[in-house]
Amino acid sequence: MDLSKLKYHVLALAVIFVWGVSFVNTKVLLDYNLSPTEIFIYRSVVAYLGLAAWSRFQLHVYPLRDEALMALLGLLGGTFYFIFENTALKLTLVTDVAILVSLNSLFTTLLAAIFLKEERFTWVKLVGSIVAFLGVGLLTFYGGFVWGDGLLGDLLAILAAASWSIYSIILKRLNKRCSILDITRKTFFYGVLFALPTMIWQGPFHLAALAEPVVISNFLFLSLVCSMLAFFVWGEVTVRLGAILTANYLYLSPVISVAAAWMVYGETIGAVGLLGCALVLAGIILVERR
Repeated sequence: MDLSKLKYHVLALAVIFVWGVSFVNTKVLLDYNLSPTEIFIYRSVVAYLGLAAWSRFQLHVYPLRDEALMALLGLLGGTFYFIFENTALKLTLVTDVAILVSLNSLFTTLLAAIFLKEERFTWVKLVGSIVAFLGVGLLTFYGGFVWGDGLLGDLLAILAAASWSIYSIILKRLNKRCSILDITRKTFFYGVLFALPTMIWQGPFHLAALAEPVVISNFLFLSLVCSMLAFFVWGEVTVRLGAILTANYLYLSPVISVAAAWMVYGETIGAVGLLGCALVLAGIILVERR
C-alpha cells in the first residue's frame, strides 16, 4: 500500500462505516411512515444547505456540458440511487439490500476498465473483485434471501448499484475540470430537482414525524454525516485512490450493515456469513496489491 495515500484509505473506511450503518437509519425512518422519496429529499436539502454554507454560498456556473454532467450525477447518484435503495429497504430485508447494492463495486471495476484510461485493468483487480463478490454471495444465504414479495425490492437494489457505478465513472471524469465541493453540492441540488415531482405525486407528506426524537436524530445523521460529509469525502477518495479501488471498499458496506441489522432488528449471521465477510476483506486486499 502507498503510505502517502494512507489517510485516504482511512477516510474510505470511515465513509463505508457510516454508509453501512445508514441502511438501518433509513429503515427506522421508513418504519415511521416517511416515504422513500421524502427521506431522500429532506436529507439532500439539509446536505445541500450545509455544503453551500461551507463554501460561503459562492455559486460557480460551469459550461453547459459540465452542468449537464452534474445534472446527470444528481439523477444517477441522487434521485435514482436513493429512491431505488430506500424503496428496496421498504420491500425487503436490510441485509439483502446492503448486499445487492454492494454489487456496484464489481460494476464499477468493469466500467472503469472500459472507459477510464488511467484506471489500469489487471487480472489481480478482476480476481479481487470476483473474490469479494463471492463473499457477498455467501452473505446472502444466512439471511434467507426472499424472492417472493421481496423480488421488486431486490431488483431495485441492483438498479441502485448500477446507478452508483455509473455515477462513480462520471465523477472521476468530471473532477478533471470541476471541484469536488461543487460537484457534490450540485449533485444534491439536481437530485432534489428531479425527485420533487415524484414526492408531490406520492403525497401526503409526513413532516410531523420529524418532531419525534428518534426520527430527527436518524434524519440528522443521514443528512449531515452520511450525505453532506460522506459524499464530499468520498469524492476526494475516488479521485485520489481511483474508481476501481474506491469502489471495492464498498464491499465492506454489507459487513457493517449485517452487524447493524443484527443489533437493531435481530437479523443473525452464521458461519457461512462469517466466511463471506472474510472473502470480502480478501478481495479488497487483492485489488490493492501492486
